[in-house]
Amino acid sequence: MSTVPKRFEILLVPEHVEDRGGAAVADSAVRSAVVEATGRHGESGYPIYEGHGIRADIDPETDTVEALLVDGHELDYGLTALVRPVAHG
Repeated sequence: MSTVPKRFEILLVPEHVEDRGGAAVADSAVRSAVVEATGRHGESGYPIYEGHGIRADIDPETDTVEALLVDGHELDYGLTALVRPVAHG
């Protein structure tokens, strides 16, 4: 049984960025934030993570953002939210 990560880093990246597997993603992010588990679940049914003005429902099994608010608003068109687990420590 896997454990649910307590923190993720969310990168807001322009959709046109082609290399999503390398350093270019972090370099191209227009905003990033580390979000922490709140212990609550969102309407999507997935755990809620919050931090630095970002609230996200994240599926911890697939590292997929299921719902996202940035400073209380939906994500702007042309941006994609990418997620990666943050190491403990």
